[in-house]
Amino acid sequence: MNLDDFSDLIQRPDGGVRRDAEERRERLTVPPGALGRLDELGEWLSAAQQSVPVRAVEQPRLVLFAGDHGVAELGVSGRSAGGAYELVRAVLDGSSPVAVLARRFSVPTRIVDVSLDCDPELLPESVVRHRVRRGSGRIDVEDAMTAEEAEQAIRLGMAIADEEADSGTDLVVLGDLSVGGTTAAATLVAALCGTDASVVTGRGGAGIDDLAWMRKCAAIRDALRRARPVLGDQVELLATSGGADLAAMTGFLLQSAVRRMPVILDGVVSAACALVAQRAAFRAPDWWLAGQVSGEPAQSKALDRMALTPLLDHGVTVGEGSGALLALPLVQAAAALAAELPEREPEKAEDEEAEEASESEDAAAVDRA
Repeated sequence: MNLDDFSDLIQRPDGGVRRDAEERRERLTVPPGALGRLDELGEWLSAAQQSVPVRAVEQPRLVLFAGDHGVAELGVSGRSAGGAYELVRAVLDGSSPVAVLARRFSVPTRIVDVSLDCDPELLPESVVRHRVRRGSGRIDVEDAMTAEEAEQAIRLGMAIADEEADSGTDLVVLGDLSVGGTTAAATLVAALCGTDASVVTGRGGAGIDDLAWMRKCAAIRDALRRARPVLGDQVELLATSGGADLAAMTGFLLQSAVRRMPVILDGVVSAACALVAQRAAFRAPDWWLAGQVSGEPAQSKALDRMALTPLLDHGVTVGEGSGALLALPLVQAAAALAAELPEREPEKAEDEEAEEASESEDAAAVDRA
């Protein structure tokens, strides 16, 4: 598998349609600029949909890729190693923040177990049926998975994207349910941006103390030594320093761009996968929105490299797709405003106004006679 092939398959959203959307925006009753970034979002959606006026976002979908990472054994996460199962269970039970938001916004949720470290019998068949492997390797001392497993995971992500596009999903909110995932993500970002471990090491969604931060920084440093020699091959990079869930998300993002399906990214994990995907297809980021600032330095580094500006900055660090889901109503509002605000009445030309005034004077003269 060569991810560089996606470069020829992915085109940018239609520039001609975007210009038409911009011209229509100039004709609306609300003055240009009065809606701030909502104008930009509406025009971006028009280009993505190839439709002026833009269509409402009516079939969004929350897609969560789940997996455990062996590096969590080093105590680099606020959650115990192998604990991603509990995150999945909380979403299924409706008790996690993202589950509450999805229920409130009436957004259907899809969970894909790519590499959870638990018995498959503990979860529904619809969740576990795509599992590539049980957990990912400890990336500071070993590969996350084999090259064959990495390719299998990427193809899984591509297949999920095709299923969503074929079912009519018009926008995806992308998130992850992982333990140790931010360590793998930070390693990928540091490798691709050429930075040191300390620059990208954050405290994760669950939060860690200073000692755990130092352990995490050391793990990323050691993982970087293994990542740098394979930077020229995205599949090998994901196999060495990513994880099966991250590989699946990368394949999902690339195929979503092929299928012209917009995606809202959540935190550092989805941002890292997007950065790997950008390395393969430079036009792909034009199909993505950054939902929120997660507070992770690696996310900021990745988004800056892709020229993506987050929609929200509310200090939400819980992860799991929550921040991206909070941005969804903003995108839907932008679509509604762009589609439903009325246009101004066209101004009459000066000669037409003069002719009407002359006719009125003639009519008045006739009446006086």
